[in-house]
Amino acid sequence: MELLTIFLSSLIGLVSPIGIVSDRVAESTLRKQFVSVEALQVRIDNAPTYQLLQGRIDRLRLSGRGLVPRKDIRIDRLELETDPIALQGLRLKLAKPLQAGIRIILKEEDINRALRSPAIAAQLQTMVRRNERYSFLNPQISFLERDPLKLGRANRIRVQALLSEKGYPDQLAIVAEAEPKIIAGRTLQLQNLYVTANGQPAPAPVIQALTETIANRFDLRQLEKSGITARILQFSLQPAQLELSTFVQFRPPSKK
Repeated sequence: MELLTIFLSSLIGLVSPIGIVSDRVAESTLRKQFVSVEALQVRIDNAPTYQLLQGRIDRLRLSGRGLVPRKDIRIDRLELETDPIALQGLRLKLAKPLQAGIRIILKEEDINRALRSPAIAAQLQTMVRRNERYSFLNPQISFLERDPLKLGRANRIRVQALLSEKGYPDQLAIVAEAEPKIIAGRTLQLQNLYVTANGQPAPAPVIQALTETIANRFDLRQLEKSGITARILQFSLQPAQLELSTFVQFRPPSKK
């Protein structure tokens, strides 16, 4: 979500009274937020000139493909559409919250590449109870079809990784399968979670602890202290990709 905050902040800059109102220049400016871009289109629905001079536009729409915000992190598709945007004064201060609908498609292969990146590996490490004795190696995710009659829709995920302990050569092959579900549009819950270590089922207390850790870690309410309200409107798994539609409201922190 840090990337989302930076991206939304750049949108505010496009609307400032001394900022950018041209589709082409806006597109060029947004491209600079990414390491690389395969395709990007920006459309600004202009309000009357006097409103533009006040830092207001009716709507901003964006469509992108193959967006790489950081090395080894790729977004296959990104679509964004805002409500009217309005600023007050010459500083980049919102007169009202910025609201947007966002649709994201992530490919399974891109998710696995990201899991191997140093940034994501560091975050995974914090999920091992911040214990430096243990490390996750070679994590991999797969989207599984339970029933071939479901016409290609996946409803389970499998996560595999090796767990190593500092000072010991042996490694545990961890395999976890679950049905992901979004609760109240804001929390990821892993239903029917099943975990094995070297082929042996994990104890029930371990399953419960892992379920609670995931739910707490992926709770969008944590963003509210940063001025972001987010809700997941759609969560869809296919055998090779994940699709996510969200509503986001962005409120920059007030300056005292």
